[in-house]
Amino acid sequence: MSKTGFLHSSIGKKFVMGLTGLFLISFLVVHVGINACIFIPDNGETFNAAAHFMATNPVIRVMEIGLFAGLLLHIYQALILTLENKKARPIAYAKVNGAANSKWYSRSMGVLGSLLLLFLVVHLSHFWVDTKVAVFSGKADEHNTYVEMQEVFSHIWVVAIYLFGVGSLLFHLLHGFQSAFQTLGLNHKKYTPLIKKIGIWYSVIVCLLFALMPIVMFMRGMNN
Repeated sequence: MSKTGFLHSSIGKKFVMGLTGLFLISFLVVHVGINACIFIPDNGETFNAAAHFMATNPVIRVMEIGLFAGLLLHIYQALILTLENKKARPIAYAKVNGAANSKWYSRSMGVLGSLLLLFLVVHLSHFWVDTKVAVFSGKADEHNTYVEMQEVFSHIWVVAIYLFGVGSLLFHLLHGFQSAFQTLGLNHKKYTPLIKKIGIWYSVIVCLLFALMPIVMFMRGMNN
């Protein structure tokens, strides 16, 4: 099978999904690490320094292009695979007990992915857009991302939206982490159970940190 043929096959598309999924999983470690600096009680000084570095460093900005390319490719492949699966099964099977063979979130990756996409749009509109405007207008040194976070998370309904988005991310990762390794053929009787455990711990820790951020910022705003 040619390379082009492989990438256009169902297996090839799933392979790309797994590869881009692992890439995005790696990015989340960096993202949560930078954002966790808000927990340091220095009025956002450390966080702003880290955010400024990530926004202005030329190497990071080039890598950001790759990140968005990987994200768009992941979304595109997910959409194509979902449409192909529906086309292959235009008539639903009669009364199949999916719960007997899989978790509900593993059967709901399309819905969870759609919710995450909507959440991502909200998240980018709150932080990424303003940061890029500041960078390209030459006002990056004046931009205070910490104060921006304080403003955004001063509204309880925004905090609720973020917690809902993080919840969607949690269940997406619980299935996606292990599934990415499986799709890439990294299955082994000895190591697969370990990968599953690491995936659970990774998903819980990363999402817990993400969930605590809006809560902490909201509580700090109430105490000021």
